[in-house]
Amino acid sequence: MVINMRHQLFEKLKESVASVVPVTAIVLLLQFISPMPSNMLAAFLIGAVLLIFGMGLFSLGADISMMPMGERIGSHIIRSKKYSILIPAVFFIGTLITVAEPDLQVLADQFETLNRWVVVLTVAAGVGVFLMLALIRVLKGIELVQVLLALYVLAFAIAGTAAIDNGTIIPVAFDSGGVTTGPITVPFIIALGIGFATVRGGKNAQDDSFGMVALCSVGPILSMLILGLATGVDKVSSGANALPDYSNFIDVLRVFGSGIPTYVREVALALLPIIALFLVFQFLLLHLPGKTLARLGVGLIYTFVGLVLFLVGVSVGFMPAGTFFGNALGSTSMPWILVPIGMLLGFFVVMAEPAVRVVNKQVEEITVGAISGKAMLLSLSIGVAISVGLSMLRVVTGISLWYFLIPGYALAIELSFFAPKIFTVIAFDSGGVASGPMTATFMLPFAMGACQALGGNVTTDAFGLVALVALTPLITIQILGVVYKIKLVSVERANLRSEAIEVKNSSLPISGALAVDAAVTIVEFELEDI
Repeated sequence: MVINMRHQLFEKLKESVASVVPVTAIVLLLQFISPMPSNMLAAFLIGAVLLIFGMGLFSLGADISMMPMGERIGSHIIRSKKYSILIPAVFFIGTLITVAEPDLQVLADQFETLNRWVVVLTVAAGVGVFLMLALIRVLKGIELVQVLLALYVLAFAIAGTAAIDNGTIIPVAFDSGGVTTGPITVPFIIALGIGFATVRGGKNAQDDSFGMVALCSVGPILSMLILGLATGVDKVSSGANALPDYSNFIDVLRVFGSGIPTYVREVALALLPIIALFLVFQFLLLHLPGKTLARLGVGLIYTFVGLVLFLVGVSVGFMPAGTFFGNALGSTSMPWILVPIGMLLGFFVVMAEPAVRVVNKQVEEITVGAISGKAMLLSLSIGVAISVGLSMLRVVTGISLWYFLIPGYALAIELSFFAPKIFTVIAFDSGGVASGPMTATFMLPFAMGACQALGGNVTTDAFGLVALVALTPLITIQILGVVYKIKLVSVERANLRSEAIEVKNSSLPISGALAVDAAVTIVEFELEDI
């Protein structure tokens, strides 16, 4: 087992290097345009190394602990069939793991007039409620698109009310949907969905394995909008932080050293509720053997250490770099350069999101390779590149977020009627996954720095980036699905015609050949309905 884990870790580290090096290379190239102070550059490079090791350890830990734990809990919950216990338990799980999500703490600090715990509990309750809704959808076999269509219409209706229409809570509310589905919640929620769908079975079990993250991403949007509507609070602070002033390299090391205890505490608080929940299920229902528990324990250690390293690297090393380059490029005589550079960064940044690797692996496994991890990653990268480009366009011009959200979601819903169902549910899950800690702590500071340099309104022009990052994968992955569907139908028709020609040229009697022709015609009609 030890040798196998070492091999797996080596493979994960190779993947991490491939993910982090492109972003690092782009930042180093930007040095020729706007050189960072040497000590800030040193902090960025240390952060890049921590990201590599953090992503590798986290990815391995999620594979051997978080995912198996979630699947076992999900399958045992749904087997009980006692809705009076089942539904409250799922609400409790969703709320608990969201309260512990590190990215949510960052969001909560953006408010001037609300207690941070009001925000945390509001968002967590939104996730809990919608995780229950996701479970009910799986149990009842309700189409995901129908549910999402109704929920997004409701969200836009609330956001358009006069009570909050002029406020800055709207961009933050839509950002919250992406931020709260982070590296802790995503692996666990996806695994729960797989556990639910596997036990329920049926012809749609594969499709129903996904969609949990999609619904849990809508919950925070609605709960934050309702909070703003109910309280009248619609102003949030910019959340813009001053760049660190490192006098020497020792200061850099000191900042990293002080950041480690902070994130050790945050990640411990994030994982403890999940561990406690699993132990309750272990003693009451699961009764797993000691060898399995030992493997899960090792995986949790990998997850813990990996996430601490990742968050320290991203917060101390990457966040100041994002703010610096956004500010520097926004201060040039050609601020439009933010759009192509932002798109380039966005294309590669998504590859460094820890939860993206988890989802890509699950997609490849569930679809038995029909949807490859590489195709998924390329679709996500293109989507995020478009998102960041549009966000930079908003920063430069001040265009309202509404002009992108409404047509974007309308197009995503429209595509859902043409793309295969499995692509639709994966697309809506991927929107929440793509907008993780790298987006929140590198791309968002990049936008905020640029907005400050241009004298714009940070809360209305820079916020909303995460919302757009969560939106465009819904479109790009479903377009991938439409292309896949067209190719599949084309290949199947070519195969059927080839078989029909062979039969006609064979020695079959006329009646046999006619029967084959009829069968081909029927199958072709069926292919048109795929």
